[in-house]
Amino acid sequence: MRVLLLMLTALTATAQTRPDTLLHPTVILLNQHTVTTASRTETEEFVRPEVTTVLTARELGQRAPRSTPEALFGATGVWIQKTNHGGGSPFVRGLTGQQTLLLIDGIRLNNATFRSGPNQYLNTIDPQSISQIEVVRSSGSVAYGSDAIGGVVNILTQTPAFAEKAVWGGQLFGKVATQGMEYSGRLEGNFASRSVAVTGGVAYRKFGDLVAGRGLGRLTPTGYNQLSGDVKARFKLTDRTLLTTAYQDLSQDSVPIYHRVRLENYAYFQFDPQRRQLAYTRLDHQFGYRWLESMQITASWQRHSEGRQSRRNGNPTRVEEFDRTATTGLSLLALAEPRSFWQTQYGLEWYGDRVNSRRTDINTSTGATTPRRGLYPDGATMNSLALFSLNTFTYKRLILTAGGRYQAIAVTVPGEFTGPASTGAATIRPSALVGSLGASFGLTPSLRVVGSVQSAFRAPNIDDLGTLGVVDFRYEVPNADLRPERSLNTELGLKARTNRFGATLVAYHNRLSDFITRGRSGRDSLQGYPVFLKRNDAVSFIRGMEAEVEYGLSDLMRLYAGAAYTYGHNYSANEPFRRIPPLNGRVGVVHQSDNGWWVRTEWMWAGAQTRLAQGDKDDNRIRKGGTPGWHVFNLNGGYRWHNVTVSAEAQNLANAPYRTHGSGVDGVGRSAWLSVQFTW
Repeated sequence: MRVLLLMLTALTATAQTRPDTLLHPTVILLNQHTVTTASRTETEEFVRPEVTTVLTARELGQRAPRSTPEALFGATGVWIQKTNHGGGSPFVRGLTGQQTLLLIDGIRLNNATFRSGPNQYLNTIDPQSISQIEVVRSSGSVAYGSDAIGGVVNILTQTPAFAEKAVWGGQLFGKVATQGMEYSGRLEGNFASRSVAVTGGVAYRKFGDLVAGRGLGRLTPTGYNQLSGDVKARFKLTDRTLLTTAYQDLSQDSVPIYHRVRLENYAYFQFDPQRRQLAYTRLDHQFGYRWLESMQITASWQRHSEGRQSRRNGNPTRVEEFDRTATTGLSLLALAEPRSFWQTQYGLEWYGDRVNSRRTDINTSTGATTPRRGLYPDGATMNSLALFSLNTFTYKRLILTAGGRYQAIAVTVPGEFTGPASTGAATIRPSALVGSLGASFGLTPSLRVVGSVQSAFRAPNIDDLGTLGVVDFRYEVPNADLRPERSLNTELGLKARTNRFGATLVAYHNRLSDFITRGRSGRDSLQGYPVFLKRNDAVSFIRGMEAEVEYGLSDLMRLYAGAAYTYGHNYSANEPFRRIPPLNGRVGVVHQSDNGWWVRTEWMWAGAQTRLAQGDKDDNRIRKGGTPGWHVFNLNGGYRWHNVTVSAEAQNLANAPYRTHGSGVDGVGRSAWLSVQFTW
């Protein structure tokens, strides 16, 4: 809290840095965006072999999402699972959690305690601080290393722009939802001059219990509170040198785990606190040499703190757990253009994690306290060092990409000699060599065929090697005998782009080997839960198709549609792959007028998912027999008058009861929200 107050005191308010999209109503269609995530530098989306989902500042501003995960709800190729109202985990091509890499401004959010399956960490980013979201729907291990098996989600935060003369400004945002489901406010301030640009803000959000669709009513407990602050400053040191420094701090308190309370006989089970802090400094310098056009050095520090409190009904023992993961990162990225047809990037990257974990059992009747081993071994560490190269070759209508990465990892867990599963100290040193080849060929100026082959990996982390305790519906015990998970992804597709039309169609097949799964250990049960152990014993595949299309009905009106089909199978267990999303998609039309107003209608849908792995059948978040299909209709609109913008949305007009497959809470029922933004 003191940090946030200091930030607010130090903030010098500024010119508006969020792009003022409402003043420029020209429609930007699919495949017309400039993206940075796939190649780690700005490129034209249309010509790249990879397929990228992009959420622009305009879309984010008009939709005013409640949370960052919910901003991605309905996006083609991305499935959002919500274990709790304070969560939201993106599935990209059937994978999430440890197998999908999350980035903030290109810096890893994934750390050594990222859990298998869905997690809540994407919800630790304030949605009002974001300028663009890019999702690379393909393996990304060559560019970013471990975990990027299903894809990469990169959250790009607001960046202040320089100005010819000193300018000050700011922005005040407020939002309210019906039935007390949301009260949000954010104050931003900005300053810009020729050599200095600063933007920052503080936000407070109070979320009431979620009110679900017809027949489900208010889900109690699901509400929580959130406080956040962020600041980013850029300094033009010389005409060739740019320094960027940033700090983000977000804290959530009393975030309930709804299904634990409703289905597992808990009086309460909550995260308190849930906090993420990130500080980074980035130095960019232009050299202008053929073999060294520019260089970027980024130093980062990030800390994620997670407290958990729980007590079962009829049991006087209150369990208090606390985990803290501190991550330090350093990366060096160089860009060169040795020939007119050859652009290359090469770099060095290091990340180090240190984990502190503790647990205390408190007898609420007597006040007696008993210290116990935390969920993870206290003092465990994970370090990784990587060398990589990304190359793009352009020959008229043909673009070829090729890259490689070598990464070495060291994970050390201290020994544990007390408790139900004593273990000795262990250190593993896995390594991985991965590569990629891609091609994009222009059949015509408006149509390209794209394809790629990419290998990827995920190194076992501290969550894999050292977890001891209740996770989801099972009790996990440690296993240090683990190897990296590996995948080989192949895909082929088409991209189309004209002045009024954009479309993408892609098919992919991802072969997964040495995947870490949970199997029953020698013990029958601990603390009333079945005991599981992690092993590299799964060979599986996930394949699917994704299609999206956009058409400009006029300069101001856009029709869009998208759908994704995913199929996964576990060869080793001869059963479906776990948590595979059902066939899903959306259709919508948006009209953006040239006098300040817009309106958007949207239909989102999902088919039933009845192909269940045994783990799905054992998961109490999934209905017996599978998750039913659903349809949701939304209406969004707004108006800008001078410096005031009013936005509103009516959600789930039919009040349909629904739940996204694998979630622990249901979707919001018929409701509405209103936001007002004042800029000066």
